Amino acid sequence: MRNVIFLDRDGVINNNSLYYVYKPQDVVFNDGVFETLNIIQQKGFEYIVISNQSGISKGIYSKHDVEKVHNFMKQEFNKHSINILEFYYCTHHPEVENCLCRKPQTLLIEKAVARFNIDVSQSYFVGDKQTDLETAVNYGITPVLIEPNSNLKTIIGKIKFES
Repeated sequence: MRNVIFLDRDGVINNNSLYYVYKPQDVVFNDGVFETLNIIQQKGFEYIVISNQSGISKGIYSKHDVEKVHNFMKQEFNKHSINILEFYYCTHHPEVENCLCRKPQTLLIEKAVARFNIDVSQSYFVGDKQTDLETAVNYGITPVLIEPNSNLKTIIGKIKFES
């Protein structure tokens, strides 16, 4: 079974001062992202990104825009020898439509767990919002809250590594 760190995207991986980040040129990686994820990956963890992308439902940007950002991010992570297993994202917004995939709902995590044979008891969800923590708790994953756009190194002491 796999040990996975589920990562929120905007505010955790990249700076979300723009709020809607849907162009590769607008992606600004937060401090410590590559170094921290390399350290944790060497300890046996893998990564999956879980993100709400309600701008799609609101007509601000398209799925194609999100895919371009994710492809850009994958390339940057690959340059740093970091493997992201998958990017899962919800395209909905509650003012427009209801769904089961928007955090704090757990459908995206359920899909990931089924597809990648994840050991939920040894996995974590790192987020910068209350909905991220609720998502983790709703599925029985250990939540880790960080300040939005902060240095990701702060999570290292919150992850238990097997010896």
